[in-house]
Amino acid sequence: MTSLSFEKALISLEQIVEKLEKGGLSLSESLSLFEKGVKLARFLREELSKAEKKVEILLKDEKGEIRAEPFGIDQAEGFFAEEEEREEDKEEEPPF
Repeated sequence: MTSLSFEKALISLEQIVEKLEKGGLSLSESLSLFEKGVKLARFLREELSKAEKKVEILLKDEKGEIRAEPFGIDQAEGFFAEEEEREEDKEEEPPF
């Protein structure tokens, strides 16, 4: 499953959920799909965990400390605006 991308795994999991919700499958088919779904969910959780660790590295401040904050769209927009301001401030400083 390591050659599977996050996006493809998510699509596969969604398809499995749809089939299971639709019903009409034998017990054996349902269990088989459920097993595949659990494996995909674990893979997706691991991929999200890896991504979260990368984001934490990127969010370290100047002292190397992580600023632990909930991450949402509003925070992301604010974070990127702050980063742009810092870059602009660096450009304005005279080089010595």
